[in-house]
Amino acid sequence: MYPKTLRHATCGAALLFAAACSLARPWNREQLGQEVNIAFTIRNNLLFLPAATIDGRSGRFLFGSAEPQTVLDAKFAQTTRGTAHSLQFNQHDSLRFAPTVVDLHGIGDGIIGADAWSGHAVTIDYRSGLLTYQKEGIHPDMMVVYNYTDAPMINVIVDGRKVPAIVDTASPDTLVLPRAGSPAERRTVRVQIADTDFGNVDVRFADVAAPRVGNRLLSRFLVSIDYGRRQVGLWRDPRTAL
Repeated sequence: MYPKTLRHATCGAALLFAAACSLARPWNREQLGQEVNIAFTIRNNLLFLPAATIDGRSGRFLFGSAEPQTVLDAKFAQTTRGTAHSLQFNQHDSLRFAPTVVDLHGIGDGIIGADAWSGHAVTIDYRSGLLTYQKEGIHPDMMVVYNYTDAPMINVIVDGRKVPAIVDTASPDTLVLPRAGSPAERRTVRVQIADTDFGNVDVRFADVAAPRVGNRLLSRFLVSIDYGRRQVGLWRDPRTAL
């Protein structure tokens, strides 16, 4: 017979394990063959895909949720041929895309945009470091869902006022707001997203056409973007502190 205290500890551990396994999460419904998990790393608060290759070549490719078209850095593009390119995740999964070429000024060799996903969906699990390519769309159960018409957008409450903001994983910031004639500066405002009150948040006012919410706030959620249905789903991740 186990000592009484050991039996209690064993039972407690079993209960904790069962609770962890039964935690309902939107990504638990993975269907074999319909989803591809792509590991990412976070550097300078940007999401890089180290296992991805373009035309078989490795590089520093980051995920840009708001980019309508994939961008290749001019130096990297010099080593590729033609206008059609292939993005590979592993030996079996690849996507075709036609990028635009610009000078990325050392940020990376490319920014993978919406066109690469061919109207399908992606889910970003910041805590696990996984970007999941979902061929059948997102699973919006338990999520706060937003519809959009152009770039992926959600509603952000700024000092009590609802503001549509672009979901921009190529932004390492919290929230960037149009300065509208005011000085380009940082200020503190109260921010609420998807029924979550972040309290006072340091944000940036800059020359942008529309508000943009970046990784410092997005990383508190599981973020799903369905480029085909034009929906964004947010699920407050309890594993990540505010």
